[in-house]
Amino acid sequence: MDNSIVISAPDAEAADEVFTAGALAFLEALHRRFAGRRRELLDLRQVRRETVALHGTLDFLPETAEVRSGDWRVAPIPEYLADRRVEITGPTDRKMTINALNSGAQVWLADLEDANTPAWPNIVEGQLSLRDAIRGTITLEQNGRSYRLDDGPLAVIVARPRGWHLDEKHLAVDGERLVGALVDFGLYLFHNAQVLLDRGRGPAFYLPKMESHLEARLWAEVFAFSEEYLGLEHGVVKATVLIETIWAAFEMDEILYELRDHIVGLNAGRWDYLFSIVKTFRDAGPAFVLPERQVVTMASPFMKAYSDLLVQTCHRRGAYAIGGMAAFIPSRRDAAVNDAAFAKVRADKTREADAGYEGSWVAHPDLVPICREIFDGALGGRRHQLDRELPPVAVTAHDLLDVASVAGPVTMAGLRDTIAVALEYIANWLAGRGAVAIHHLMEDAATAEISRSLVWQWRVAGVVLDTGRPVTDVLVTEVLDAATEQLSAAWTAVPGGLELLAQARNLMFDLCNDDSFIDFLTLPAYELLD
Repeated sequence: MDNSIVISAPDAEAADEVFTAGALAFLEALHRRFAGRRRELLDLRQVRRETVALHGTLDFLPETAEVRSGDWRVAPIPEYLADRRVEITGPTDRKMTINALNSGAQVWLADLEDANTPAWPNIVEGQLSLRDAIRGTITLEQNGRSYRLDDGPLAVIVARPRGWHLDEKHLAVDGERLVGALVDFGLYLFHNAQVLLDRGRGPAFYLPKMESHLEARLWAEVFAFSEEYLGLEHGVVKATVLIETIWAAFEMDEILYELRDHIVGLNAGRWDYLFSIVKTFRDAGPAFVLPERQVVTMASPFMKAYSDLLVQTCHRRGAYAIGGMAAFIPSRRDAAVNDAAFAKVRADKTREADAGYEGSWVAHPDLVPICREIFDGALGGRRHQLDRELPPVAVTAHDLLDVASVAGPVTMAGLRDTIAVALEYIANWLAGRGAVAIHHLMEDAATAEISRSLVWQWRVAGVVLDTGRPVTDVLVTEVLDAATEQLSAAWTAVPGGLELLAQARNLMFDLCNDDSFIDFLTLPAYELLD
């Protein structure tokens, strides 16, 4: 089978098993059909952002009012996705794949996006891990230990491809890079859809970073085309959409409607949502300046409005609402740290269950039992809360945008910690690790994005710290260089570590000190990868 895709990539073991002739032909078909529309929608993002910069606000779309008021529901949720009370997230390396599937969670978000550095070896290994896991053949021998799939129930795989904004630079057609989202989606679907269906499950995806129902419509068109191309029944490709941009919060009904043949739910993606608010309203003045990230909780008024609207919208349309991440990584040495963190996790998951969510995310297997206990208590013998009568909510545009309702100081300690965490994460990302435990929290690209955007926002706004010193480019650089020096000893022991740390420092400098806001840190970071 001939194709026109040019592969220019470093060697990766068993890459030929992933990039077969048939798979490449499918990727080319996806590219030729949808890459142009994807470019148009990315351009539209900039136009819409400029409109917000001019008028300083957002609102629900008048042209889609009939969709919001209409009487319609999404397609029935398939049996294999009917129970989603605990979902574990993580990258698709072989160890994580086995541990996640064995974790006791109902769903594994197999992350090819925020928890994954899209270095070529990771792209290949991720697809091979998913292929072998689905067929039940995945194993790993590492550091004297053997990893195998358990005999009991395994988590359902829901794969998360890259967002629309990222390219795949190692694959090109007519000199144009392929779309990262379509590469991740296309390879997974091509190799695994029929096997999953034959085993009573199906191909399911988490769709990230969308900013409009038009982007959801594009995914629906991709799904329909792919089903026809591969000879699958229409509607067997299923999706859960992350509502992790402020734009998507205003178009939840519309996103569900566009994907109504395929969608099973929406997820509340907290950190990217806050990042999106900073990015979108970066010209809007003090009313949109956020405090330190730990101050902004899901109980904050504007976040509660977003959460309540998500649950209400999902349940009205027959879709599931999935809660956000419990990112704590348990300590093997400090029981007091664990006790305090477990109490916070329990409180957060209880809030979600009480709010009507069908399930929630955890980052570590040790958190699965806590989340499971809470949602077991809320659900009882049911698998959802769609029929539960919840207090009515009427969320307005003002409610969603009331960032000023959250008060809190920005401290020198907070500035140092925010910069240090983002710097350490970026260095790890460049080293090929997209999910990194830092200070007992699982950090990924989303937490790095909110961290660096907060620093940028504080600098531009001239926020005054608890010490009385304003945040300036001089102070940011001073703190960044101190953090780099503090990390240098650890990175000296890593092959090429000091070079990676220097690259991370320079990238962090640009992200925080450039006058223009860089839309995604992964865009310049990706160009630093081989």
